Amino acid sequence: MKFRPLHDRVLIRRIEAEEKTSGGIIIPDTAKEKPQEGEVLAVGPGGRNETGQLQPLDLKVGDRILFGKWSGTEIRLDGEELVILKESDVMGVVETQATLSRAA
Repeated sequence: MKFRPLHDRVLIRRIEAEEKTSGGIIIPDTAKEKPQEGEVLAVGPGGRNETGQLQPLDLKVGDRILFGKWSGTEIRLDGEELVILKESDVMGVVETQATLSRAA
């Protein structure tokens, strides 16, 4: 199924946290918290400013982002749990070492 968010919304897939701590302790499912990191799957065209002009989003498909623990609306598409949220709910983009070296 194809899905395209409207306005300044983005569709993300949560990236699951590690099953073990750095010390090697396995975390049970009941003690895990909701992941706050995700991958952008689709972005809307952008919001409108006061004059009605389209303001494109800073996010793009494939970005890894951080967002609030309780942000957005959880949905299920094709059996997969995804989250729709506004761009303003995104706290930042996580840049990996590969991304940083390409930019240099």
